[in-house]
Amino acid sequence: MTTKSDYYDLLGVKKTATAAELKKSYRQLALKYHPDRNKSAEATEKFKKISEAYEVLSNPQKKKQYDQFGHAAFDPSAGFGAGAPGAAGRTYRQGPFTYTYTTGGQGQQGGFAGFSDPFEIFESFFGGGSPFRQQARLIRYGLTIDFMEAVTGTSKKIVHQGKEYEIKIPPGADDGTRIRFTNFYVTIEVKSHDTFQRDGNDIFINHEISFSQAALGDNITVPTVDGDLKLKVRSGTQPHTLIRLKNKGMPHVRGRGRGDQYVRLIVKIPQKLSRHQKNLLKQLELND
Repeated sequence: MTTKSDYYDLLGVKKTATAAELKKSYRQLALKYHPDRNKSAEATEKFKKISEAYEVLSNPQKKKQYDQFGHAAFDPSAGFGAGAPGAAGRTYRQGPFTYTYTTGGQGQQGGFAGFSDPFEIFESFFGGGSPFRQQARLIRYGLTIDFMEAVTGTSKKIVHQGKEYEIKIPPGADDGTRIRFTNFYVTIEVKSHDTFQRDGNDIFINHEISFSQAALGDNITVPTVDGDLKLKVRSGTQPHTLIRLKNKGMPHVRGRGRGDQYVRLIVKIPQKLSRHQKNLLKQLELND
């Protein structure tokens, strides 16, 4: 019986690795073992394994399943199906937007059986095409854009061999996105944002609420890349509850649609309480 390698070990990262650390590790390993560069007998299999590991660990839903159940989460015979045990949520509508409120595990649409083509993962990561093909004959330029420019798309100008070119950067561009011209190509780098954190086409933010808001419920305003949005916090909300804002994430750079935005509610516990407030909390605990 073959034992599958641990995904974190394959990528050489810890369980606490950030999305940026996962990207960096995958990029280095994928470039090292890509069959276009590495002709050793074991390179293709190694490339396949690290691509599979990155596909799982870079996806928050799949990562959560893997952390809980290991490789069994992706084994159809294990009976996990398309959703995670204990997943619970409710869908709300706010004007033209739809969002899902969940305090349990998040189900994965389409199930976990099977993985994407490792070469498709690689090319998607680098914005299309293997970076090794014809690389020796092409001149590379690097462009850095702001996070919001990656959301909306933008245009930049560069001068190549005395001629000015307008580089149209599509919405959804990410680190490593490449734009190809006849005899040169441009690689995009996206600056980080103080509020929004990107993971693929999904966006995550942390939003603080007070203890009373979590206990009693409230209406709050959260930032999105399209502007502020009002949301309803349910009474009894638990710390680190995620609210999913459907289609409020990054645009798909090579197709229609957008990712989602996730709002992680951080419950702020008061550090200083009056005697009266402490007594009220004690009464609440006794009546719980």
